[in-house]
Amino acid sequence: MACSKPDKKRKVDSENREFKTEWTDSYAFVLPVGSTKPMCLICNETVAIVKSGNVKRHYDSKHGHFDHNYPLKSEHKKPFSDSEIVKECMNEIAIALFEGTQKDDIIQKINQISLSDSTAVKRTEVLAEDLLDQMKSAIKKAKCISLALDESTDNTDNAQLLVFVRFFDEEKGEFCEDVLGLTALHGHTRGDDIYEALIQMLRDREIDLKHVISIATDGAPCMTGRERGLVARLRAHHPDLIAYHCIIHQMVLCASLEEKYAEVMTTVMRLVNFLRASSALQHRLLRSFLTEVNAEFDDLLLHNNVRWLSKGKVLERFWTLRKELETFLLDQKSAKAKQFVEFMQNEEKMEIVAFLSDITSHLNDLNMKLQGKNNTVCNLTSAVCAFQKKLELFKCDLQQDLLHFPKLLNQTAGTHHHHNHAEFLDKLIKIFQTRFGDFPLGKQVLLCMENPFLVKNIAEFSTEALKICPWASAASLQSELIELQENLALQESLCDPTTFWTKMVPAAGVPSLQKVALQILTMFPSTYCCESAFSTMNMVKNKYRSTLSNEHLHQCLRLALTPFMPKFKELVAQKRCHFSH
Repeated sequence: MACSKPDKKRKVDSENREFKTEWTDSYAFVLPVGSTKPMCLICNETVAIVKSGNVKRHYDSKHGHFDHNYPLKSEHKKPFSDSEIVKECMNEIAIALFEGTQKDDIIQKINQISLSDSTAVKRTEVLAEDLLDQMKSAIKKAKCISLALDESTDNTDNAQLLVFVRFFDEEKGEFCEDVLGLTALHGHTRGDDIYEALIQMLRDREIDLKHVISIATDGAPCMTGRERGLVARLRAHHPDLIAYHCIIHQMVLCASLEEKYAEVMTTVMRLVNFLRASSALQHRLLRSFLTEVNAEFDDLLLHNNVRWLSKGKVLERFWTLRKELETFLLDQKSAKAKQFVEFMQNEEKMEIVAFLSDITSHLNDLNMKLQGKNNTVCNLTSAVCAFQKKLELFKCDLQQDLLHFPKLLNQTAGTHHHHNHAEFLDKLIKIFQTRFGDFPLGKQVLLCMENPFLVKNIAEFSTEALKICPWASAASLQSELIELQENLALQESLCDPTTFWTKMVPAAGVPSLQKVALQILTMFPSTYCCESAFSTMNMVKNKYRSTLSNEHLHQCLRLALTPFMPKFKELVAQKRCHFSH
């Protein structure tokens, strides 16, 4: 039988492929007039065929981070009136790039765009409302949520209560941290006032208090007071609520100084303030001097108790410039300068400065590990436990080679110490044990979250788990953990704890164990999100925008911090276009 002729080679041009306008929004591609090849607006490259797979592949491979680097949200914390500046810039660009009637048409269309301050306010309100609705919808689907809250004052001395929420987003398959709300506290900021504000916020967001499994605070009396504190009031309605002090705040409190160390630290701060803040002329002369002698830095740093890393940074800069500072002070004729010269020439005092600079640098390293978004309580607890073991190592090192104390080694040149710094470390070890000894999560529970296959004492694990999840059954947890440990496929999985418990572990096989894991991973490890959000708040409501209302401040903060994206197409479809005149 004669074989039939094979079909001719497929011609794409004859398939009448059509460029879809939504590709412009999704992948930043357009189809130039008279061309058959879509062009990327970001890099001006073209793809061969009008096909969704081609434009998507180009966007994902070459511009995958574009949405993250240039989001469409209003997260630049600029005033509402700044929108008009955009129109002015667009007009200048049109004047420079176009000529004749085309230029006039483009300028006319640009001027029709409504970008007034009132329009920016309305759009901010609409976008914030849409983002709030998305968050409320995601929270309703979440199995549990946790809260982190803190209180601070804005630039007009209004007390603001900021509350963050953390939950597992089923649709995205990841944990989400977002601003639950920002509310002004008028008058006092007592535990009762914060309680009423928080309860009202939960009502407005349609959240049942029993849905909240944990709450992280800064440990202030108004938060943790035994009778009228926020936590006490909440536990009266929700006895199973887990409440704890922010891990970062506790670590900072552990680093407080006393006796001779506090005295030396105070003297260093007074010396820095004398050189930097006592006289503008002296400050200028100091900077000029440091530049002339080619010092490593051209200025000193000021200490701020509110900033976590401030003390260590100030000491490190002071120690680096100590020789140059001594030379500069010798040229000063004031009595204070002579006192500070005597201090800097005192070997015993400078030994303490060297030791403090070394130990605060280690504490700052720990602090940096504890900071950051989307950390789990397991990550921070592991970092603190590791540092506690390091303190024992540091104590032994003081009696040996000073490997972990380079500045102290430089000051003493390996000779006998004037002070017994091991006593300082002994106290620091005890303070860490006291502050973190009563943390609600036990060692076996934390080990199970990190790697359930390493848990040997299953009975102790179930006992610790019941303390934070009283609804669970000890028998079920023990049985499910054994079944999980014998799963060979899961033993070979290499992934982080969040991915392991939310995607790898089958919920049907170990429902109680996975629910416990989900609750623990939902817990806020610290109030870092609140602290960083207050910095954003002060950028939004600065001295030039001091009349910003509390509601608009809340909306601007939500736009700047939320992980959700506004549904622009739906919002645009609901609005009518009004041209600017």
